[in-house]
Amino acid sequence: MSEVDSKFNIRDYLREHMFPHFLCPGCGHGIALRALLWAIDELEIPKDKLAFVSGIGCSGRLGAYIDSNTFHVTHGRPLAFATGLKLARPDLEVIVITGDGDCLAIGGNHLIHACRRNLNITCMMLNNEVYGMTGGQVSPTTSSNRFTTTTPHGNYEPVFDACKLAEAAGAGMVGREITLQTPALKNVLKEGLSHNGFSFVEVMSDCTEVFGRKNELGDSAEMVLTQKSSVRPDGYDNTVEQPFRPNFLKTGVMARNDRPEYAAAYRQHIMSMKEG
Repeated sequence: MSEVDSKFNIRDYLREHMFPHFLCPGCGHGIALRALLWAIDELEIPKDKLAFVSGIGCSGRLGAYIDSNTFHVTHGRPLAFATGLKLARPDLEVIVITGDGDCLAIGGNHLIHACRRNLNITCMMLNNEVYGMTGGQVSPTTSSNRFTTTTPHGNYEPVFDACKLAEAAGAGMVGREITLQTPALKNVLKEGLSHNGFSFVEVMSDCTEVFGRKNELGDSAEMVLTQKSSVRPDGYDNTVEQPFRPNFLKTGVMARNDRPEYAAAYRQHIMSMKEG
């Protein structure tokens, strides 16, 4: 454990009676969960003021391990449930843990409108490029030419850039990081949790057992090192970007939008109507 996080004990935030966990060896989701809980610890958010909402998929199971208020809801709907929860309980720090299929496929419409409303919710989307838990099918973020159970000859669909989508839809804060850079991921998540508006953080997380094996990407160590080579170097002038995904991933805080937060603006409008 590094000196930086020596005061952070992840066991303080876990339901240890739920272990052993279900994650496959080498899965990046556990690293992402650690970074999220580390960020919460540094911000000193009380556990009874936290509310985690998750959907279906490998990402959706993470909430079960967090010792706090947790809601495991239907496929693609965590942002919809979180919207109602935040409007009813504005005092809670509402955090959505979702996956690329859960958030961008069946839940894509909810993501667009959550960004548009700008309600004070933090959404952490774990992108492993595949439906890892339900059979290894293609997802909206599966890279070109990759093999899945539903693309046995390679994927030829264009890939969603989730961060560009969130920014275009009006999200208050947009960020991306890889699990290899855990302290940097923690810092991006802190930015999202601290922002007063809808925050969207994409986490590039490896699926070693389903996606990695299918595409012969090596073991977990090889896959996580590949993440590093995919990050855009500082000062790199990418003049030949692909139309849907850049040759190198941009990481860090990518966009900010400081427009009014939805719930506060709505309540202010209601109060002005009553006074009038």
